[in-house]
Amino acid sequence: MGLDSKYFDRIRTRRRRPVEEPPSAPTCQWDGCDKPGVHRAPVGRNAEGQFFLFCFEHVKDYNKGYNYFSGLSDSEIARYQKEAITGHRPTWTVGVNGSAKSSPIQADIRSGAYNRVRDPFGFVQGNKSRGPRFPEQRKLKTLEAKAFDTMGLGANATSSEIKSKYKELVKKHHPDANGGDRGSEERFRAVVQAYQLLKQNGFC
Repeated sequence: MGLDSKYFDRIRTRRRRPVEEPPSAPTCQWDGCDKPGVHRAPVGRNAEGQFFLFCFEHVKDYNKGYNYFSGLSDSEIARYQKEAITGHRPTWTVGVNGSAKSSPIQADIRSGAYNRVRDPFGFVQGNKSRGPRFPEQRKLKTLEAKAFDTMGLGANATSSEIKSKYKELVKKHHPDANGGDRGSEERFRAVVQAYQLLKQNGFC
């Protein structure tokens, strides 16, 4: 393509920008050092977010002797470590925070404003009875229900009722007392098995 071509006039070229020199690093703050200080080191306690600038050699020397707790007693250090667990925020023991006791929610609970809430286990108002919070009667498994039926008892029978019923049925259906009745022997085995199952599962 010649210099007099019509395409030559349409070529655009970038203007060369002057090369910017990178900003010079600050000088090391160690006494008598003229090297660039590119490494940060913390100033100390009560000056968080402030840093010294050292060269690599001097920042190593500074870090070896750095102690955040210098000037504090052992009790002050222990207190700081304990407060660090909660991020240095105040905490209260359960039941000690007086402002919580006087809160509107607690006042509503004491005045009975939450009586409309269905609370079968007493979580909102507190269960003042010393008995268990949950229903005592558990859901029977299939074999357990069958064992109660075999013995002719209800699911809410007590331990003494189960034992007395067992003695009664054993005397009635024992091979020595049934006069050789095969049906009575089968009933005897079923009663013994039912009683053992209930005993293993903690009903008697």
